[in-house]
Amino acid sequence: MNKNTLWLIPLVSLGPAMLVEAAQADRDDAPLATEIRTTSDAGHDPATDIASITADRGIVTRPGRFSIEPSFSHAHSNSTAVAIEGYTVIPALLIGLINISEIQRDIFVGAVSLKYGFTSKFEAAVRVPYLSINEDLREREVFQGTPVDTLRESSGEGLGDVEVSARYQLTDGLGGWPYVIGALRVRAPTGEGPYDVDQRVIEDNQGNPIGVELESRPTGSGFWAFEPGLSFIYPTDPAVLFGNLSYVWTLKEEQGFENGGTVDPGDIVRFGFGMGFAFNDRTSFSLGYDHSIIRKTTFERDIDLFESNFDRIQIGSLSFGLSQRLSRSTSLNLTVSIGVTENAPNSEITLKLPISL
Repeated sequence: MNKNTLWLIPLVSLGPAMLVEAAQADRDDAPLATEIRTTSDAGHDPATDIASITADRGIVTRPGRFSIEPSFSHAHSNSTAVAIEGYTVIPALLIGLINISEIQRDIFVGAVSLKYGFTSKFEAAVRVPYLSINEDLREREVFQGTPVDTLRESSGEGLGDVEVSARYQLTDGLGGWPYVIGALRVRAPTGEGPYDVDQRVIEDNQGNPIGVELESRPTGSGFWAFEPGLSFIYPTDPAVLFGNLSYVWTLKEEQGFENGGTVDPGDIVRFGFGMGFAFNDRTSFSLGYDHSIIRKTTFERDIDLFESNFDRIQIGSLSFGLSQRLSRSTSLNLTVSIGVTENAPNSEITLKLPISL
């Protein structure tokens, strides 16, 4: 086991004990559904407690309350790339070689999030993820006239990038105004980044470099990132409208002459919106859309292998989810996301178990 992950063992082991303690407290009290509504949600508009399908879209944690949220997600991606080396005689006739490659990627993420409400308007949180990545590439030998397909596999497993965040509620949602919450998230490069794993240059039959391949899959970005943002919640009984806007600023770092010198990862603009509504006191449903615009990564020294990248990448996904309150202190949230742009994962399923203590 990686030494960087040993400190997670006591943290993860707290989850079952806390769950048992919360369940025991619920058995001792055994409140009715109506009592749950009035006691646990005292001081808040009930509509604002509808669980949303993405992180940090609810109101802040109440003062003095501590919550732990274990989660598990699986994302699947499948893409096909076509490379052509040749020339066109007439529009219907191509002379040359056509290489078609298919990539399948599965990413499994187990994470633990801890939150604490310091005041009625301020909370802090930390999230520790652990990733397992499997990738299969099926292709024919690059630019070679062969009818035989080859299958290559690569994988990666380890600690991801740890996130620390703080949120402050700017408005109280009174007088017909929405709740406005400011947030700052910091992501540390605790995972193994793309420049931390072994690389090899892919060459054609004439020795010309045509790409770079990683020996294993990285589990982190390898760069510090800071994400300030705003989220909005507008209760319109029985529904809740929500939205968010944020900007991810990634610090540039020196990665060596062979990697282009100083590397500046592209910053990201994120926004999303959606709605949620409650079926009853325990069950709620949410529907939303999230979009990210990722700018091109730049290098201090020009590298021919990277000159043909797009200036920006668009990633959009449509999500829907269900939340079921299991007890006064525990909920179960299920989210399904479908990619609507080419670079987004085809599908992603996330299961969360928030426990308030």
